[in-house]
Amino acid sequence: MAKIAIVDSDFSDSLIEEQMARDNNIEIEICHDRDFQSIIKNAKEADGIVTSYGDFRAEVFEALKPKLKVVSRTGIGHDNIDLEAATNCECAVCIVPGYGTEVVSDHAIALALGVLRRINSIDSDMRQGIWNYAARRPLGQVHGRTFGVVGMGEIGRACARKASGLGFNVVCWSRSLVPGRRTPEGYAILELEDLLRTADVVSIHCALNPETRHLIDARRLALMKPTSVIVNTSRGAVIDTVGLAEALNCGSLWGAGLDVFEAEPIDFHHPIMNAKNTVLSSHDAYWSEESGKELRERSMQAAIDVLLGRKPVDCLNPEVLCAS
Repeated sequence: MAKIAIVDSDFSDSLIEEQMARDNNIEIEICHDRDFQSIIKNAKEADGIVTSYGDFRAEVFEALKPKLKVVSRTGIGHDNIDLEAATNCECAVCIVPGYGTEVVSDHAIALALGVLRRINSIDSDMRQGIWNYAARRPLGQVHGRTFGVVGMGEIGRACARKASGLGFNVVCWSRSLVPGRRTPEGYAILELEDLLRTADVVSIHCALNPETRHLIDARRLALMKPTSVIVNTSRGAVIDTVGLAEALNCGSLWGAGLDVFEAEPIDFHHPIMNAKNTVLSSHDAYWSEESGKELRERSMQAAIDVLLGRKPVDCLNPEVLCAS
């Protein structure tokens, strides 16, 4: 009987995964350690692995080959998985693109509006008995502002659509798009530096890779207007968060809405925790009850499909499946 190990989980239970395993006559084991040494120890008998944030460096694939046939991640990004090493060890790597498109873009818009309207600060004042919106001025509005989307994948495009629907003027940048042209939706495509100079809200939707790590660094933050807001629901390390905190505290930026951080859980002594006019959330943009169910079912199904000899829907290295 094939075996799937859930080596770490972002969820409170494994009922969905356990039922799917039973339905397909697959053994399942639940573990709770995401460090690479524990993965090697806990998954040594596994044919497949489902993970949220496990550290899948090359040593893991070398230690678990040739038995390990698939690692399926409950998410879109895969910066915690050494894809080259997995491929060399003939292990398929699967992700779940698209599951959180609507909810993540919702969250990005909510963060932008929360910062512009200073909602959390005013709420905090009221709970302390303070009725004085003027203390939190300036307050912003949508009309007349430009919303810049950095990264035009599925989530970026959904965010652009929603921002446009609210009344923002939308501009965008993506490595795959040609500046000076327009997207099929009609959004102007700018150079990244021009977008940063132009936009009143900058919303980040990039995958994390060596080219995008600290894509928004101190130099690029300095290009933004002092009345602008930056939002990040992609990966924390796309922004130099220490540099961002400094820019906020010296008044170089209006504010920031962040759902992701360079190290998670965040060190609560990190400078961003005391930066001015921030709305922070604990990497929960991806979650709704509906998106969570879809995420869990699709990630588990991908692992099951590989072990049963079927082609999974979203495999990053399908040549491994052809080879086997």
